[in-house]
Parts: sequence; C-alpha cells; structure tokens
Amino acid sequence: MGTMYFLLKIVITAVVIAAISELAKHVTPLAAVLASLPLTSILAILWLYLDTSDTGLVIDLSREIFWALLPSLIFFLVFPALLKSGLRFSLSLLLAIAVMLSGYAAYLAVLRKLGIRL
Repeated sequence: MGTMYFLLKIVITAVVIAAISELAKHVTPLAAVLASLPLTSILAILWLYLDTSDTGLVIDLSREIFWALLPSLIFFLVFPALLKSGLRFSLSLLLAIAVMLSGYAAYLAVLRKLGIRL
C-alpha cells in the first residue's frame, strides 16, 4: 500500500471527524449520536483489515478497544463538569484529559491484578 492509499485513509478519517463537528453546530443531538459511535475504532479496524487481511489482528484490536473504552468515559463526565464550574475551555480540556489518563493508569493496575493484560 502506497502513499496515495495512506493519504486516502487520512482524508476519509478527517472528513468524518470534520463532518461531525460541523453537524454539531446545527443538530447537536445527531452529532452527539454520530460522535458516540465508535467511528475511530471502526475506521481503525477497517484500515487494519484492509491493510493486513488478518482477522487475528482485528480480533485483538477489538478486544483491547473494549477493555480500553471504560476509562475514556471519565472524560465525558469530568469535562462538562469543569466547564460548568466556570473554568476556561482549554484548562477544562487539559484537566479532563489528565483525570482520564489517571483513570487509565488506575484501571490498568486493576486489570493487571485481575490477570487481564492489554
């Protein structure tokens, strides 16, 4: 797969994200539903399969996405709460990311204790 294919993947992925952000300006509920879909995961799975035709890699990626999903939800609780508290957007975003990353660290530690390796 060459450079043109890689650029096509970038363009398609970017268009999906840009379309959701533009839609959010006009129809926020629909944009939220589209954004809540695992579009990034679906695109990554699609590109991985098209690049490798290896269903084993797709299975591994899908399984690991499942286990990694839960801590990411922390962001969607913390970020709006910080904004509602009056913090600036950029600070809210950075703090929410920091809290989410801390959640990931704690989550991975718990999974390791349970014998689940990502």
